[in-house]
Amino acid sequence: MAKLTNSAKQVRGRKMLSVRVKNAKYNSVSSNRWLQRQLNDPYVAEAKRMGYRSRAAYKLIQLDEKFHFLGKGKTIVDLGCAPGGWTQIAALRNKGSGQIIGMDLLPTQAIDGAVLLQQDFTEVGAAERIKSMLHGAADVVMSDMAANTTGVQNVDHLRTLALVEAAYAFAKEVLASGGIFIAKVFQGGTEGNLLADMKKHFAKVTHFKPDASRQDSVEMYVVAVGFKPAAEA
Repeated sequence: MAKLTNSAKQVRGRKMLSVRVKNAKYNSVSSNRWLQRQLNDPYVAEAKRMGYRSRAAYKLIQLDEKFHFLGKGKTIVDLGCAPGGWTQIAALRNKGSGQIIGMDLLPTQAIDGAVLLQQDFTEVGAAERIKSMLHGAADVVMSDMAANTTGVQNVDHLRTLALVEAAYAFAKEVLASGGIFIAKVFQGGTEGNLLADMKKHFAKVTHFKPDASRQDSVEMYVVAVGFKPAAEA
């Protein structure tokens, strides 16, 4: 794998030759449109060049450039880790130290410096399984989990919000004082009650959309910095 890109912001500005996809006999218009978008996406091309599992690696790079939460010796939990793009970046910036545990219901190919578990995080016992493996409190809990889309925006938002709530409940149980929680949300961001609870337990809560998120995507990330355990809240 190539050396970590210094700044992910450099990627979008790179000139690429435009690739056009001929309509295939057995491909739908939507699948051809998806393929053409992939072939002309600078983050897809750069991720392939760098040896990253997915273009999503650049979302985490940009989140870290903004909020500065990765680094040597960190204890990190990566929920919804497949295919491993976020875990790769976390491992690179851990520099062989700390601890990284990733979980996804899909299989994830092994990554040096990380323990990867195949299980649905919403299943009974999944959170306890991760907790039992942690060497201590976590510095970072990050979730790129998203429910399978239905095409109905409100439904997709609510289903993904349920995953955010599950990840957040877990984060409050395992984060060290001062820790950070990051999770993918859709549509208008985090719902009022959940946002209010986050503001109670973290020093600062904000929403951020990395440049690596597609411009037409409704995804963004809620970033809660400076965890305050119950005794401090």
